[in-house]
Amino acid sequence: MDDKSGKIDLHIHSNASDGSLAPAQILSRAAACGLAAISITDHDTVAGVKIALQLKLSEGPAFISGVEISSEFPRGFNAAGSMHLLGYGFDPYNPPLQELLEKQQQSRARRNPRILEKLADLGIDIQMADVTAEARKDEIARPHIAAHLVKKGYAASIDDAFDRFLGKGQPAYVDRFRINPEEAIFHIHQSGGVAVLAHPGLLGFEPGGELEKLIAALTAMGLDGLEAYYSGHSPAQTAAFEAIAEQYDLLLTGGSDFHGDINPEIRMGTGAGELHVPYELFVRLCRTLQDRTSTG
Repeated sequence: MDDKSGKIDLHIHSNASDGSLAPAQILSRAAACGLAAISITDHDTVAGVKIALQLKLSEGPAFISGVEISSEFPRGFNAAGSMHLLGYGFDPYNPPLQELLEKQQQSRARRNPRILEKLADLGIDIQMADVTAEARKDEIARPHIAAHLVKKGYAASIDDAFDRFLGKGQPAYVDRFRINPEEAIFHIHQSGGVAVLAHPGLLGFEPGGELEKLIAALTAMGLDGLEAYYSGHSPAQTAAFEAIAEQYDLLLTGGSDFHGDINPEIRMGTGAGELHVPYELFVRLCRTLQDRTSTG
């Protein structure tokens, strides 16, 4: 493992959540991109991970299980929306983790009809059957509704659909259940994985101040790492997150947040074009997982 070089992408979404590519297509594209290691990190589901593990070929990039769990912010932090925690290297068949993710998925399923009701109140006629048929999947999230709004001519783009209808504070926004972060970290750990704070630069906090307080609070709960390398992070942000990770003895990870056709400007492995996540981060991640297994 240690003699490999190149780059990795540990933040990829498949069509098991809100990505457009099937796990087999992701594995194929990752190999074509020359990636050394990848993870599929779908929102609150490991269905894509299970498929990828069944399909995984020895000559392709190394593959590690992943998930992106939507959680609430710790008590005392005044922030809107979700905070996302990435889990890596866990057992995707772990029953307590499966139960947690099922609860998250049910929350999404209950949210969707309420979104369509609010859109109907605005005079926008969208049927869930049409959204599901277009997305070609059972697990429907806001990006799929946004894509259907674009198709029907109600929005110019997915971003426009969120800006005018589906985003926080907009007329068709519906909040949903989010797990407590300490519980999310606990479930990632008890299933054999490590917990990483996803894209800290998107949380609305400056690298110092509230963000550092947040990372300190999460570290006390057992947080293992920071996603410092990310498509939406500036070089200055990445450097700041590297420094914070060193201060709190946290792992560094990174990824593009690739969604395929849902967000075509973000490409696997390179993000918007400049992203490079070094393989050494994957080596350190795997060593941490191995050390925990050996110390049991």
